[in-house]
Amino acid sequence: MELNQYLSMFIDESKEHLQALNDNMLSLENSPDNIDIVHNIFRSAHTLKGMSATMGFEDLASLTHEMENVLDLVRNLKLKMDPFIFDSLFQSLDALDSMVEDIVQGGTGKADVTAIVTALKSIVSGDYLKSAPSAGGAGAEGQEESVIALDQFQLSVLQQSIDANMQVFYVEVTVREDCVLKAARAYMVFEILERSGEVIKATPSVQEIEQEKFDRTFSVYYIANVEKADLEKEISNVSEIEHVQIIVLDRETLDEMTGSGAAQAEVRAGEAQAAAAAAPAPAAKAAPAKETGGAAKPAAAAGGGPVGTRTIRVDIERLDSLMNLFSELLIDRVRLEQLASEIKRNELTETVEHMARVSSDLQNIVLKLRMVPVDTVFNRFPRMIRDIAKSLDKKVDLVITGAETELDRTVIDEIGDPLVHLLRNAVDHGLETVTQRVAKGKSESGTVHLRAYHSGNNVFIEIEDNGNGINREKVLATAVKKGIVAPEMADKMSNSDIDQLLFASGFSTADVISDISGRGVGLDVVKTKIHSLGGHIHVESNPGSGSIFSIKLPLTLSIISAMLVKIGSEKYAIPLSSIVETALIQQAQVRSVQGNRMIDFRGSMIPLVSLSSVLDIPDYSEADETETEVVVVRKGEKMAALMVEEFIGQQEIVLKTLGKYFTKLFAISGATILGDGQVALILDTNELIK
Repeated sequence: MELNQYLSMFIDESKEHLQALNDNMLSLENSPDNIDIVHNIFRSAHTLKGMSATMGFEDLASLTHEMENVLDLVRNLKLKMDPFIFDSLFQSLDALDSMVEDIVQGGTGKADVTAIVTALKSIVSGDYLKSAPSAGGAGAEGQEESVIALDQFQLSVLQQSIDANMQVFYVEVTVREDCVLKAARAYMVFEILERSGEVIKATPSVQEIEQEKFDRTFSVYYIANVEKADLEKEISNVSEIEHVQIIVLDRETLDEMTGSGAAQAEVRAGEAQAAAAAAPAPAAKAAPAKETGGAAKPAAAAGGGPVGTRTIRVDIERLDSLMNLFSELLIDRVRLEQLASEIKRNELTETVEHMARVSSDLQNIVLKLRMVPVDTVFNRFPRMIRDIAKSLDKKVDLVITGAETELDRTVIDEIGDPLVHLLRNAVDHGLETVTQRVAKGKSESGTVHLRAYHSGNNVFIEIEDNGNGINREKVLATAVKKGIVAPEMADKMSNSDIDQLLFASGFSTADVISDISGRGVGLDVVKTKIHSLGGHIHVESNPGSGSIFSIKLPLTLSIISAMLVKIGSEKYAIPLSSIVETALIQQAQVRSVQGNRMIDFRGSMIPLVSLSSVLDIPDYSEADETETEVVVVRKGEKMAALMVEEFIGQQEIVLKTLGKYFTKLFAISGATILGDGQVALILDTNELIK
């Protein structure tokens, strides 16, 4: 039997079963005595085992079989769930997920799961009760020795830094054998590293290095704009350092060092797990994340059977082809409308109007076909929050609402990483420890709300926590210390301005650097990604009560409404989502403020941008005009006025990329083909606002 034709179906169904297993495991952790949920978990595991064996993925089938043995004892009331069993099963799910993602990348799905299998067998035999601590230690050691030393969060930061042409290093430092104060020497090395850049991941962990829980060698993944030779020389000058090895990383080298297939699988799956959660340690129990509202799964929450749906699977490439074909149809429709207005024949006009109505309905259907519920992103966060809460010894409830809200697939594919950053930030920086919350008179468990909702042609995603809120005094002091804000400007900044400092590159207020956060990398990446999607991010905070991070995103990135403008012989499109209003100004209204041209817009001065100068348009200059049309655009709280020669009008346009040869063009996000066959460039107004 030819199995390749079934591979795509196997991958899709395996991912669905793994998600169901994670959801049900989280529900079971809330209700350990609910045997109905155990039956659901057993059925999913059994189905996954059968599928894997049929497809010839024996390692997958073998590990799932060991899980079945444990679950069989639990469902027959011969074994009671405890933290060690939960952690071992969660580790098994992580391993299964990595194996499936390896298959997605063209691998064989093989993995070394000896430590996990040993733990599962010890549960079946009962031996784990006699030596639970040592078994936990073995699990942690097995994870530490794994090829994949980075979680998805850290890996995505390194990859984005490489793409941004920043220097990314792998640094390995060995101290002398006769070194007396290893931790002190390591601290001096970290001082050098932190002075010039950001440490993303340390092995062993920073805490273990501080406690001298390492032999002679430690290593770090590191981002900085320094030369390799200078960095090597500076570290080598530290006393009692025997050897320094520094490797400059590119995408290929990074993938090789972290396990290429698995590393890419981490990025695609978006499973951002805390590194410390790998060891089944008998730590104080953290409250499991719980899912409510629109994101609740009936099978997981109620322990019922699977619900049938009237859906079919459609290959994504087919949807993309459909969208491309419709894009061409839309371009021809605009052309026909233009011809009909010129020829002015009733029969032609009526036919074109009917075609416009039909194609408009078709456009709505095509766009809806590409719409995907944000649940496809949200459903992995309860497990992630559970792991982070456990590693930080915090109690966290995750409340999800509006998971049925739909976004275009192109947006869904990109929004995962920013949400991972914000959720980790909320749990690590926002929420207090149990002791701190009790001292403040709060409940032991902190709450993080993750909600999504539609508003007009946009989708809003909010992350709200009931923790500390933003300590603005500390934020401002840190910004001044790092040189992000000039001391003389500090007193003039509003609360909103101070909150925006959190998104500055390299900014962090963490007192203790950990593997979860405190490196000063994260929120600046979030802002950059959100803006690249045509969205905005806003933060509100009430000190002592919590913070809300609100993300505004366009519904789709494929077809947008835009204002067409003419500048000289060239035409440009400005997305309506960025436009505040249009206006006509006199040259006499232009003011010069510290050498910059400004205009008074509704009581506030905003910069005036000459598009003919910025875009180097040869046949037009605003200097020859006595009055000029302007388009006022917004980027967050900032605004600017763009000078144009003439408004053509509003039109729905199809976004086209400029290809691989035209990348990183300033202020240009793509192009569109107009009805007359001309190409109009689409302006990225975010880059025009400083």
